[in-house]
Amino acid sequence: MNKNPVHTMNRIRRLALGAVVLACWTLVAAIPSAAAGRAECRNVPSKILARAVPYCILLPPSYDAGKTGRFAVLYYFHGLGGDEQTLVSGGGWELIQDLWDRHDIGEFAIAAPAAERSFYINSRDGHVRYEDFLIREFFPFIETHYRILPGKRNRGVTGMSMGGYGALHLAFAHPELFGSVSAHSPALIAKLPRAQLDNDDSFGVMRLMGSAFGKPFDPAFWERNSPFTIVRNGSRPSGLAVYFDCGTEDDFGFYAGAKAFHDLLDLRGIPNEFHLYPGRHDWAYFAEHFPASLEFHSRVFNLHPAVR
Repeated sequence: MNKNPVHTMNRIRRLALGAVVLACWTLVAAIPSAAAGRAECRNVPSKILARAVPYCILLPPSYDAGKTGRFAVLYYFHGLGGDEQTLVSGGGWELIQDLWDRHDIGEFAIAAPAAERSFYINSRDGHVRYEDFLIREFFPFIETHYRILPGKRNRGVTGMSMGGYGALHLAFAHPELFGSVSAHSPALIAKLPRAQLDNDDSFGVMRLMGSAFGKPFDPAFWERNSPFTIVRNGSRPSGLAVYFDCGTEDDFGFYAGAKAFHDLLDLRGIPNEFHLYPGRHDWAYFAEHFPASLEFHSRVFNLHPAVR
């Protein structure tokens, strides 16, 4: 990752300015750039969720050039309060274009589904089977409607906050599907507080979760779905590359959970790249460190950008 402070500030400025782009979007968006990549936003029909689910996909510069080439795919999971257009509306699209233009990453597609407050799992009440939707409908839809390379080595997943939780949950629960997983500021809690969750201000994030983990919140269901539990009870995943980071001033204290998860992976002998960086639980932190995970996935995809 380029540590030049000028590049970092430019990325953060692009992030702030990127919101203007959203106003120009309709159902399908195409955004030109010097690298000639483009973004599409459409809907995928879902029988499992009984509705259409919006998604956006970012297609690399050479996707339209040859019409025959196939590409690896990175699935991006947004956080609470975000949606399928988070990367574009937040300026992430320009950040990705910048990495392509400067040949810091190879070319791969990035697909982002709308997840509301699902935490990317099947809900406690069984009404929102979002994990089933991803595995049975969304991934197959993307990989048949776009020119995507087959096999787990060409499939990665990443996310921030709620999306980071979802990425880690899904990758360790279904390691046969993914060759790489990354997460920024993932919503990881090593151990739930003993106090009543509704009265514990330090875990106020619990009250923002909606009904994914039950209403009222069901600690046992949380534990069963926790990446900690999956790693403790599961076998060591084969061929899964792992990267995650968190800010040392994370507003929800997720740095403690991230460090505990790193320790657990080490204890289980699961290779992982983990970092604690200065920063809060916000988009400025994400903008600074998202390029590192994009470069990480690019390496796992065995893509070799041109030598500068």
